Amino acid sequence: MAEYGFVTATSTAPALLARLLDADAATGLPVDPEVLTETRAAMEALYDRPQPLGAPVLRGLAAVVAAWQGIGPLHDHHVAAGADESLLADAEPTDAKLAALRRHVDLLTVSPALATHADQEALIAAGATPDEVVLVSQLVAYESYLARVLVTLAALEGEEVPAVPAPGRVPTSRGRTKLTTPTTRSGSARPLEFTQEVLAWEPWVPAPAEDELTDEQRESFARKATTNSVYFRLLSRTPGVTRARSDLDNAIFLRRDGLPRAERELAAAVASKVNDCIYCASVHARKSTGFSKRGEDVDAVLAVRLPRDADWVATDLAPLAESVAHDPRWATVVDAAARLSALRPTFGPSDVARMRQAGLEDLEVVDLATATAFFAWANRLMLSLGEAACPAPSAA
Repeated sequence: MAEYGFVTATSTAPALLARLLDADAATGLPVDPEVLTETRAAMEALYDRPQPLGAPVLRGLAAVVAAWQGIGPLHDHHVAAGADESLLADAEPTDAKLAALRRHVDLLTVSPALATHADQEALIAAGATPDEVVLVSQLVAYESYLARVLVTLAALEGEEVPAVPAPGRVPTSRGRTKLTTPTTRSGSARPLEFTQEVLAWEPWVPAPAEDELTDEQRESFARKATTNSVYFRLLSRTPGVTRARSDLDNAIFLRRDGLPRAERELAAAVASKVNDCIYCASVHARKSTGFSKRGEDVDAVLAVRLPRDADWVATDLAPLAESVAHDPRWATVVDAAARLSALRPTFGPSDVARMRQAGLEDLEVVDLATATAFFAWANRLMLSLGEAACPAPSAA
């Protein structure tokens, strides 16, 4: 068996991860109890309950996500839990379906904004079912969320999370650019600029019809949306994960204490800028404006054009905070959210020190981190399973 171990004996990060995920642990973590409960529930739903893909495959794909994002404790956790070793080496797996799944995970982890309907078709051609397609998107998205929560908890302890080397292979998306065609696959107008206007979203993967939903599927998003939502009907293909995710969303964003809601929504919009998700940015920029009454400042963040490399990864995040430099607290919030949202997060103890200096309590630091981390999850779902669209004009 190959050896994979990237965490030093002196690091406390593995213990933090265990406390984050173990329901029986007396955690002492500065995390809202409901956020903690639903974070654990999503992990259990993904890996401990029956899924259409086996646990070794899921663990192997999760280790791939952790490797791209540089999170040594998560990588080692999934390897120790029995990850399929054929997914861990740079050589392509001999099984065609596994190879297609791993290529897709590379894409969604590194370059989610470059995903297209053709990528979904490639998965289906390799033998993946619609349920498996949604499951893989949920896995990549959840692990991206979990990584950023762990990075923040370590930073509060004065540590940086031990890194794992990125895979040596080239993502299949390298060299692509984001779609700028004037219309979506269905023929709707495509939004090409970030905006606070209301947008629509169109799926690439078939969602169950309202009358096809099981009770478990309906319950998985009942506290978030009605069955009229095609997005939530699509996510209900993974009902256990979606139920935990729905409750986690509410726990992070609807609480009245902690970080002001305007700043939680601002963090979500910043994450969406970094990940280049126009749809999510529109929703949460609009909410931040609604709570803060600072629409011009929110628009200034949305207007920033981030330089991107051949993998569409943002290479300079500083302009985001500079756009609101006249307000030191908002600049600190924006900078922290941006650094957490980087492919390999650059958030660490010095960022916590700056946030404390700007007047944020440690619980507010965690609130900001969980709001940002949740959009590492939400953006990857929105970008991989469908596309933003301009709403059809209202009839005169």
